[in-house]
Amino acid sequence: MTRILLLNRFAPPDPSPTARLLGDLAARLAAAGHAVTVLAGRLGYDDPKTRPAATEIRRGVRIRRLPTTRFGRRRLLGRAADYASFYTTAFFAMLTELRPGDVLVVKTDPPLLCLSAALAARLRAARLVTWNQDLFPEAAEALGLRWAGGPIGSTLRRLRNRALCRAESNVVLSPAMARHLEAEGIPRELLAVIPNWPDKAVRPLPATANPLRRRLGFGEDCVIGYSGNLGRAHLADAVTRLVLDTAELPGLRWLFTGGGAGMERLRREVERRRLANVTFLPYQPRERLAESLSVPDLHLVSQDPACEGLLLPSKLYGVMAAGRPVLFLGAKEGEIARDIRRWGIGCCLDVARPESWRAELQRILRDRGELARMGERAHRICARRFAPEHALARWEELLAGRPAAPRTTEAELVA
Repeated sequence: MTRILLLNRFAPPDPSPTARLLGDLAARLAAAGHAVTVLAGRLGYDDPKTRPAATEIRRGVRIRRLPTTRFGRRRLLGRAADYASFYTTAFFAMLTELRPGDVLVVKTDPPLLCLSAALAARLRAARLVTWNQDLFPEAAEALGLRWAGGPIGSTLRRLRNRALCRAESNVVLSPAMARHLEAEGIPRELLAVIPNWPDKAVRPLPATANPLRRRLGFGEDCVIGYSGNLGRAHLADAVTRLVLDTAELPGLRWLFTGGGAGMERLRREVERRRLANVTFLPYQPRERLAESLSVPDLHLVSQDPACEGLLLPSKLYGVMAAGRPVLFLGAKEGEIARDIRRWGIGCCLDVARPESWRAELQRILRDRGELARMGERAHRICARRFAPEHALARWEELLAGRPAAPRTTEAELVA
């Protein structure tokens, strides 16, 4: 039996994607007989005032939630305070929890959590594994934060790279992320590509069997959905323009489920213009994800092209698991767009040509039969490539000290 400590700012049952993924891995490891503890903050992703239990056992996993400030994600200074307080309490909690030979798995919320984790692991002679959902500070620089590209950003990147080099393994989500870190000087043998996965409860539901779609009254209209956070990396202004440019198309409805600063701005614009074909829902509980993700006939996934190779939108896996095609707004020749075209699971809008979006969307929506066929292909490919049991088995091998299997090459992912 191995003692495993997982570190992330959010833990189940919080609706954040990082909490769900961490919860799946923790439960799998506990079921295999390991002693698993999760260290998280005592706040909510969507509602920072939420106060979950300080300690509890879920699915055989001990969860310890640490005291932090709870300003939330709306304001930069408040978010910075939340980060700083979690860095502090998490560091001392790691020192009290870790023993020699334990495995410490650290995620990237908040950013650069690997720095304090590397120090704690070194002080306690523990094994360190990093789980990189994004690459910081590069992503901050790509999104226009000037300090991230200057001396401060360079210093943080050097410190991050030093921490990753001290880890036993560094898990990334895609070959592009692995290549970026290799170019930063992280040895190839310390990098493992393990994609994220959808919630295992997500499955395709036809419109006629979906109670949520019936309650929303969408009928025979074609629904384009967006699920999750609409933030800085998700082209919020471009998404708003796309919605406004298509607001008068007959038989089209937009459904936005989730939150984020970009979604609040979109909501205000929709209310100001009194658009009747745009509906907003809050984050949905895990037990209703199959219904929520199956409401749309087509899902919008967006990503700033500047972030190519630095992060991946986790919503993509849930969309595919729900058997729905993807409408991608982002880098036309990037990793996501290439996969969508190669697999035939959706369509891509050229982010550099917004004047073409309306006509392209009209063309896409004319053939509802082809949309359904693309959705069926997406579901099959998801089951073959991104099924939870595949990724979780590779995680188990990695943490057992057998890292060869998870070290996936780009050729293997494309095959």
